[in-house]
Amino acid sequence: MGLKEILYLAVTIGMFAVFAAIVRYVYNSKRRRRLEEPKHRMLDED
Repeated sequence: MGLKEILYLAVTIGMFAVFAAIVRYVYNSKRRRRLEEPKHRMLDED
């Protein structure tokens, strides 16, 4: 296994970790309500 393959693997694992952190942040129950309020507010009539 060369240096290129090791770097490719490290970048892939790093990107997966970032993706998992974003998903965890968004779907945290404390933040979910706050993040979804604008979506529901947009559908309310004036």
